[in-house]
Amino acid sequence: MSPQGSRQVVDRYIKGLVDRNLDLQAEVCAPDMVQEFPQSGERIRGWANYRAAAENYPGGLPEGTHSRVVGSEDRWVLGPSFTLLRIEGTGDVYTFFGKAKYPDGVTWHVMSIIEVRSGEIAKTTWVFGAPFDPPASRAQWVETLT
Repeated sequence: MSPQGSRQVVDRYIKGLVDRNLDLQAEVCAPDMVQEFPQSGERIRGWANYRAAAENYPGGLPEGTHSRVVGSEDRWVLGPSFTLLRIEGTGDVYTFFGKAKYPDGVTWHVMSIIEVRSGEIAKTTWVFGAPFDPPASRAQWVETLT
């Protein structure tokens, strides 16, 4: 598949993620896809298992808010419950960086490596980062991000 074709597959996958639309995700995910979560030491094998885990998320899938897409081909911004800040990649490997607001009101940073094979999402690797206060020991050398 051409890099543009792979990008379109990734775009549809991300749209399904942001819209909480598992049917849309299913259209572009390989039945044998693998999702890995290194921080929790988990691996989910197969789309059916991922879908079952998502459908059984405690309290249900979070409600999304759909907004218009703003940005260039390599940079998107959506909001407010899920903010996709950046998508990059070529060929069959893409990364995205964003933020996810959880039901407790805390916003975490989210990064994923997305791998495409034969026109379908074959593997994703997810890393989540909780917010934390910056250490005072480096305060004189840093600036605060907004």
